Amino acid sequence: MAYSAWEKGRWLLPETAAIAETPQIEKHRMTRMPILLLHVHSRCNCRCAMCDIWKREENQELDLAVLQRQRESLLALGVEQVVFTGGEALMHRRLPQLTHFFREIGAKLTLLTSGLLLERHAVLVTAEFHEVIVSLDGPPEVHDQIRGVKGAFALLSRGVHALKQHGALPVKARCTVQHANFAHLAATVDAAIDAGLDGISFLAADLSSTAFNRELVWPIERRNSIQVDATELETLKRQFDLVAEARERLAPGFLIAENRKKLQRIADHFAAEAGLIPHRAPVCNAPWVSAVWEVDGTVKPCFFHQSIGNLAHGTLEDILHGSSAFEFRSQLKVDENEICKRCVCSLNYHSSNENSF
Repeated sequence: MAYSAWEKGRWLLPETAAIAETPQIEKHRMTRMPILLLHVHSRCNCRCAMCDIWKREENQELDLAVLQRQRESLLALGVEQVVFTGGEALMHRRLPQLTHFFREIGAKLTLLTSGLLLERHAVLVTAEFHEVIVSLDGPPEVHDQIRGVKGAFALLSRGVHALKQHGALPVKARCTVQHANFAHLAATVDAAIDAGLDGISFLAADLSSTAFNRELVWPIERRNSIQVDATELETLKRQFDLVAEARERLAPGFLIAENRKKLQRIADHFAAEAGLIPHRAPVCNAPWVSAVWEVDGTVKPCFFHQSIGNLAHGTLEDILHGSSAFEFRSQLKVDENEICKRCVCSLNYHSSNENSF
């Protein structure tokens, strides 16, 4: 998920900290959390090749009563941006109540979606969200194949056009690069333009974590089916050259988020997975400025690291101020951590500018 441009905001160190505490200790305390990533539904309406969320048997959605109990905690933490994700967020049966709750506390809302239900919910989405990011995995046939849904691209395109009919909401695409689409990335840009989208970003498929409903790290056969291997890297680089050229020539109304240097990081990720070069962690401060709240109340510092608590046993403030979270942040060295070094989705948030996630 390495895409959205976040609104400007700030996070502050505690004003009441003891004078004796060192700056090194102080920086790991978290009294403001500008960004919350919220899983609102456990199921998904796609069957994507690079994700196992669709295999979940349970059908859970975020409980509005649980959310209401966290109101004061969310206000105290200064949450500014809430990213609705899942599964598929638009499958939540009480989505208007969820969005209204966060609008009441002053948060801006981003929707991450497959796009299949956008046409049905176009009025609600344009009224409640500030930004929409749809998953786009290639030109029509490639997209449908990867999503495992016949007509997925057509549904996405109709949904985007429905949103545009109801307002000026920014709607952008995020493309997960993998074996099935690495040779079609320039065509994916064209498909995004044809679908009426305002921009696109690219990120590498995650091959090595237990995120996205994986009970275990994928076996080698599954990884190989998604990996862009060593023999395919030159083709990938040529595609990135074409994307970078398109970035320079396209009208300002359509944005390709990554420049050629950032696109090269995706190629380097696959080269590292193939054992050709070392893995290198991205610049990231996600555990210090954000949190992931899963549908069952689990709280994580990011999508890929382990849980630091559950809201069944306290407030979000309690968890983020607690010993488990503080110990995790104080011991985490992003550039050395093996999970971070293989990360495909990073957040580099600062108060003075916009950032990509």
